[in-house]
Amino acid sequence: MLGEQDLGHRIVVRRVVGIRAGRPVFSDALGELVEVTDSYLTLTTRTGQLRVPITEVHRAKRVPPTRRPAADAVIEVELAADEAWPAPTRARLGGWLLRAADGWTGRANSALPVGDPDRPLPAALDAVERWYTDQGQPPLVTTPLPLAAPVGAELDRRGWDSRPPVLVQTVGLTVLTTPPDADAGAAVIELVGAPSDEWLAVAASRKGGLPAAARHVLTAVDQVRFAHAYVDGALVAVGRGTVTGQGRWLGLSLIEVLPAARGQGHATALTRALGRWAEAAGATDAFLQVEQHNTAAVALYRKLGFVTHHTYRTRFAPG
Repeated sequence: MLGEQDLGHRIVVRRVVGIRAGRPVFSDALGELVEVTDSYLTLTTRTGQLRVPITEVHRAKRVPPTRRPAADAVIEVELAADEAWPAPTRARLGGWLLRAADGWTGRANSALPVGDPDRPLPAALDAVERWYTDQGQPPLVTTPLPLAAPVGAELDRRGWDSRPPVLVQTVGLTVLTTPPDADAGAAVIELVGAPSDEWLAVAASRKGGLPAAARHVLTAVDQVRFAHAYVDGALVAVGRGTVTGQGRWLGLSLIEVLPAARGQGHATALTRALGRWAEAAGATDAFLQVEQHNTAAVALYRKLGFVTHHTYRTRFAPG
């Protein structure tokens, strides 16, 4: 039988769905395993979450991983993410994006090497280093994998180091906005077009302050909502949602629950509320970025149906 070690993997479950002429009738379900208990398995399938009682399981096993996402799919998500987190200072190097925001967050202060830089790779990276030096900032390069593997190899040759890997995860909004039972959390959720001072204070404490460039990154998106969760009038959680990528993608960021209110379902309720807003705006899918070692967040997003689309690393020059 499957166990905790199989969470996050694609599995196929053959289950008994009835009896016909004295013989069992079977049905197969394919999806990502998101929960295992003594009573049931929960899968995220193409049509939503499916809870299968253990008593119905005839056989369950892992299936080989699917083919890695095509380059075009990785580029689509990365460009939607860039649009959702817009650096105030920007330039292009062919198809590559150069971004600076006074050093606030790696995403807004790194080159994004998607597309053709219109020159040989070593010359392109030389140009990246010069551009960031002109900005008075250390050069950073975000390398979506496996798309930017050649860039990563050249940076290895130059002795560049790496920050921890980040998972870029996606889910269909029909999965995100349809909880298996009842929506979690007892907070009142408010979605507004501008962040309150309390919201900004929570974000500043998480990100080490909010310079002027940070305000631009947070607000300079046409379709954006700042989520506030209140219990008895007190703010207990915040989050941010954007709709970008030609209206397809909800981007989730800065989902934060205050320490005293954690474990009560507020992050789940807040995330689903942003999902319903994005659905009403015409979006069909959601993405987020979470550090691989943030196991609590990864577990939460797994239960909400998110699966890893691709990964990236932020690379930085020696010294």
